[in-house]
Amino acid sequence: MRSIRFAVLVAAAGLVLTGCGDESDPGAGSSPSVPGPTSPTTSTPITSTPTATPGGAGLPLTVSRTGGFAGFNDQLVVGADGVVNVTQMGKPPSRCKLETGFLGTLTEAAKQVDWVSVGVTKPSVRHPDDMIIAVSSGAGLARLEDPKLKPLVTPVGTLLTEATKPGNLCKPV
Repeated sequence: MRSIRFAVLVAAAGLVLTGCGDESDPGAGSSPSVPGPTSPTTSTPITSTPTATPGGAGLPLTVSRTGGFAGFNDQLVVGADGVVNVTQMGKPPSRCKLETGFLGTLTEAAKQVDWVSVGVTKPSVRHPDDMIIAVSSGAGLARLEDPKLKPLVTPVGTLLTEATKPGNLCKPV
């Protein structure tokens, strides 16, 4: 019985270690590619592309989620018309339209951010299995956890949930 517990413990430790990265892979430990504000990686036609605007800007807004234990690679481009172009790893590109009230909430939150002061800081991996949620609008790009993006934390979290699995707030187009 004791040897079975030991074998299970060793197997579990091996699985944990293999999940942290493969050093034989030349790309292991490198920063994931986070698309810039004007370079969406979707083959679906984009209805609008972010443009540089000074100060607080509303939409368009680009949200990317990469890395993490689950290996996310999602990109959402929200146009001023509320249409979200969604690209997810392993799934065909899709589109949905945000409910008017939520679109207003997201737009107002984006306008509260001074995108020029945010600057353009390409997020990099901080630790194995680091999940990066990056947000860009016009002249700014940063991790969602940047204090300057605080007004966007809740609406972007809701957007990631609703647009990647369309429901009440984002209806398929």
